[in-house]
Formats: sequence, structure tokens, C-alpha cells
Amino acid sequence: MLDIKWIRENPAALDNALAKRNAEPRSSAVLLADQKRRDHITRMQEARERRNVASNEIRKAMVVSDVTRVEELKTEVSKLNSWLIKAQDEGRQLNNALEGILSCLPNIPLEDIPVGNDENDNVEIRKIGTPRIFDFTPKEHYELGAQLGEMDFEQAARISGARFSILFDELAHLERAIGQFMIDMHTQEHGYREVSPPLLVRDDAIYGTAQLPKFAEDLFRTTAGHWLIPTAEVPLTNLVREKILNADVLPLRFTAFTPCFRSEVGSAGRDTHGILRQHQFWKVEMVSITSADSALDELERMTRCAEKILERLELPFRTVVLCTADMGFSARKTYDIEVWMPGQGGYREISSCSVCGDFQARRINTRYRRTGEKALKFVHTLNGSGTAVGRCLIAIMENYQLADGQIAIPKALQTYMGGLKSIEPRIKNMRY
Repeated sequence: MLDIKWIRENPAALDNALAKRNAEPRSSAVLLADQKRRDHITRMQEARERRNVASNEIRKAMVVSDVTRVEELKTEVSKLNSWLIKAQDEGRQLNNALEGILSCLPNIPLEDIPVGNDENDNVEIRKIGTPRIFDFTPKEHYELGAQLGEMDFEQAARISGARFSILFDELAHLERAIGQFMIDMHTQEHGYREVSPPLLVRDDAIYGTAQLPKFAEDLFRTTAGHWLIPTAEVPLTNLVREKILNADVLPLRFTAFTPCFRSEVGSAGRDTHGILRQHQFWKVEMVSITSADSALDELERMTRCAEKILERLELPFRTVVLCTADMGFSARKTYDIEVWMPGQGGYREISSCSVCGDFQARRINTRYRRTGEKALKFVHTLNGSGTAVGRCLIAIMENYQLADGQIAIPKALQTYMGGLKSIEPRIKNMRY
């Protein structure tokens, strides 16, 4: 959430930032709601002050036995009390109105972010690895999965509907191995603390990371009122909710390997084949909690942590900085890592690493204090995929496919696969 004080002082800057995101100007609406709230607070303060004065005057009138004046003042105090009771409710409504507007405002892009209208305006900053040249026409992952007899969409649809899949045998093992490999790298080499978080969270937790209220339709909610996490960013960021941290413990770095759940309302008709975009998928997430002055360095570090995963797996990729209109709602700057997928003949996102400034910290009320200082500052939060397991599975299947239909296992994963070096195409005998 943006700082209302900053908006009061910089309304034009807010509208300019929103324009870069292809959003309508909102400063006038914010300032009007803020002024109504502040005027109401002033009226309540004046009423309380008048009530205190009248109460003192009652005591003075009683001393001189001015019964008429006592009754007049008591009537006035009674009316003020009644008005203040109603005014408290109105004050809550005005606060909610302002917060409702603020909660739907996206974060302010940093000054060095390329201005653009969509993904075509993102800027490539590096490319690592050379896409393999095949001596046959490479297949897409869902064709390879069917050929292996280990990827089933029809039965998944009977069980759960569209955008679900079932993996069997070595493919199921490979998916698990990828996640285990990633979490081991992040904890053993990159200094992240592993967390096994709840997959169901409350309103205030998912509001804290800014999925609510704007993106409610993209989420799944239980009948008990919990939300299924769309990413482990939600519980990991909320680990420091409503805390005052000592600056000496920063940065805090957390990672988790969890299933994620998304309704994909906004992706109707996109990526309907295969497992690229599903309602349920596995992902390894990274979250960092930092001081204001170290956040941008942490973004570079986090992005390299995700890139090293792909380097170790020997998958070609490129890293791009997102333009203003393509960034996520909470982000001030985002790097997308796009892995080469030969079956599709292009690069597809596999990781997104963002710095959010104090945008989420204001929602979860997390601050820090330097030793010897009284002043409190909001922490800065970062999040990144380290990486999306399903998309990594796709990339491995397509990049490591062989002419005879086998899928070679990357060297980095062979230990996790019990020494298996390839998955052979064969129709499995059903055991049920």
C-alpha cells in the first residue's frame, strides 16, 4: 500500500506513475477521500473538546447553584455524546473508503524501469546458454508425456476438470526431484531458511501481500473462509507480520517448496495444452525481508539464485527487466527469467523476481529499528520463483528429448532420480 503522506505531497507523481502502468489517474479520488476523513477527525476532536469544556462548566454552574445553566449544559453534553457515537461509525466508514481506494493502487515503478505497454516492451539484459540444434523436429512436452505413457490429462479432467494433470512413474519422480534439487540449492548454497508453511491462509494474510482485494477472482477460497495460497510468497512474507525487527537480523531469507493454487480467470484460452498453466502446480519460492538501503542489491542476488538453478540444469535462458505496464501489482522492479522451450520454439517465463519496497510492509505493519536509534522504518520485501517446478519439468523434457522418444536426465538430477539417466517411452501396465 502506498504512503498517504507521500500521495498528499506528490499527487502528480502518483498519476504519472499510474499512467506508466496504463492505469487511470487516481490522485483526486484519494485526496478527496483523505480530506473527508481528516475533516471528520477534526470535527470529532472539536466535539470532544467542547464536551470537556461543557463538563467543566457544569461543575462551575453547580457550585453557584445555577440550575438552568446546569440543565442546558447537560443537554449539550448529551447531544455531543450521541453525535460522537454516530461519528465513530462514520469515521470507520471514511477510513474504509480511503483504504479501499489505496488498496487498489499498484506500486510505484522505480525511475529506471522501461516505460512500455505490454510484454513486447520488456528489455533483455542477458542471455545464458545456447539453444540446442536438433536433427529432428522437437516435440512439445505434452506430446512427449503421452509418448512416455506417464502424463494423463483425460483422467485428470474426469477427476477435477480442465487445467489439471496426472503424472506417473518416472515423470512424477522427476517432478519431485526437481523441487528437491531446487530447495537443496537454495538452503545449502544460497543461504535461505527452509519453511514448510500453511497452504490455507486468512484474509489479512493474503491482503498483506496485496492479492486482495484486487485479485480475489484469481484465487480459490474454501467454504470455511480460508484462501488456498497462489504462491508461498503469502505465508513466507507474513512470517514477519506485525513485528518490529532489529536491523542487525536483516536480511531474512526464506524458501519453501509448496503446491500453489490459481483459478487462472484471466488466462481463458491461453496455454490450454499441457501443464504450462494449471490450477494446481508446484513451485519453489524465495522471500527476502530487508532494510531499505539493501533491497536493490538483494533483488540482484535473488535473481542470480534463480538463474543458477537453470545454469546447473544446463537449460538455456534469458533474463529481462519488465516494463512498467507488465510488472506485477506489488512490484517496483521485476526481472523475469525465461527458459528456452524448443517444442514451442521460444522463451517462456519460469521465474519472476520482484522488489516491492515498503508496499507490502505497510499492509502487514512490519518495521525495523537500527541499534541505538528510536526511529522505526518499514522493511522492504522481495519475492521470487526459484523456480516454477512444472515449467522446469517442461523445459527439461523438451530440451533433453532424444530422437527415439527418451528423455535424458540432467546430470544435476541423476542422484535425485536414484541414478536414472533417462526415461524411456513405454506404455505402462496399469496396476488398478
